[in-house]
Amino acid sequence: MTKVAFYTLGCKVNQYETEAMEELFIKKGYTIVSPEDKADIYVINTCTVTNLGDRKSRQYIRRAKKANSNAIIAAVGCYSQIAPEEVEKIEEVDIIIGTSDRDKIVDLCEQVKKEKRKINIVKNIKKHREFEKLNIEKVKSKTRAYMKIQDGCNQFCSYCIIPYARGPIRSRALEDILIEAERLADAGFKEIILTGIHVASYGKDIGNINLFDVIEKVSQIDGIERIRLSSMEPTYIDEEFLKKAVNIKKLCDHFHLSLQSGSDTVLKRMNRKYTTKEYKNIVDLIRKYMPNVGITTDIIVGFPGETEEEFNETYDFVKNIGFSRIHVFKYSPRKGTPASKMDKQVDGNIKNKRSEKLIKLGNNLMDKFNSQFIGKVVHVLFEEEKDGFYEGYTTNYIRVKSESKENIQGKIFPVKIIGKENDFLIGKIEEL
Repeated sequence: MTKVAFYTLGCKVNQYETEAMEELFIKKGYTIVSPEDKADIYVINTCTVTNLGDRKSRQYIRRAKKANSNAIIAAVGCYSQIAPEEVEKIEEVDIIIGTSDRDKIVDLCEQVKKEKRKINIVKNIKKHREFEKLNIEKVKSKTRAYMKIQDGCNQFCSYCIIPYARGPIRSRALEDILIEAERLADAGFKEIILTGIHVASYGKDIGNINLFDVIEKVSQIDGIERIRLSSMEPTYIDEEFLKKAVNIKKLCDHFHLSLQSGSDTVLKRMNRKYTTKEYKNIVDLIRKYMPNVGITTDIIVGFPGETEEEFNETYDFVKNIGFSRIHVFKYSPRKGTPASKMDKQVDGNIKNKRSEKLIKLGNNLMDKFNSQFIGKVVHVLFEEEKDGFYEGYTTNYIRVKSESKENIQGKIFPVKIIGKENDFLIGKIEEL
């Protein structure tokens, strides 16, 4: 059997797409092996969010060829889409596929094996209007399953290359989503995470359907006990959505609302589509309907021109909102984006200091949020066992670990929180 190995860089959508491509090979009789093993075909699912992503993609390509000089190397995904000519010049690469036509990867590998020539099938993604059907039938994880329902982005934030790499928004057919959700339920998955490049825009290209319709339909599937949403634009959420959402008991009270900056002047330069006042009003509205909600976010520090005053505005805003968890990123210029050409690029040492300060604040906010649940009973979906403790997540995305002699992986139990340890809460299972 021919052996195939995958290197996957980047986001959860990339990971989903890798699993889908693996299944295409398996169906044709290929064997999937670890990237550390010697393989006959290496597929590098690339990332291009930052210049570092490009560099890592090139490193993995060369590492694969060193592992087996006779192997076929396929570079797939966002970096290939953005810079197909650059990727084609990499001597080790045999196949270049962008963010469409990945369903042809097996046939292309077999074609290269026969014809011994380089193939580049990258197309203009801006003209792509159909959602690419890359489905997963057998999910690797054991408890929570990511399900891609949308691709593309029309936002064009000034720092982001993704709209150029992924093209315009395309939504997956609802019927197709429900078929996969049924399959996941039959396989024993309790939680589905609805994901995409800009998941809040689901349905805008189809009309007469939106993200809430997906949530509602998936919630009606027996066996699925939790529905979680991946990162979202905050402006999607309004009172009408929340009034309906609270009646969907399976919808997790956790929203990852991308902020990026707590300064209105920086948000404007970023071409974000909201102000800090609008963002805060949305968070307040969510908390009105879901009092225990976990609000997580992403912050970029050191965006071009970010002054000390603007950073302090972000710091104070983050503190005022009281996020349950934040992810801090240091701005990295991405060639091809408007922000990379902006004046007043921020010094690296300043970025480091601002990042450290925000990370420290984020840890304090997480500790404060988590601590309010000590003494309370929460429901935990347990995922894995380590040293006699099972670890899992609450609906509002708090990590909990509990001692258990029984195997409780993939099961949901009420847990009395009795203490905390780092970013974990410690709990005692109420019933087994």
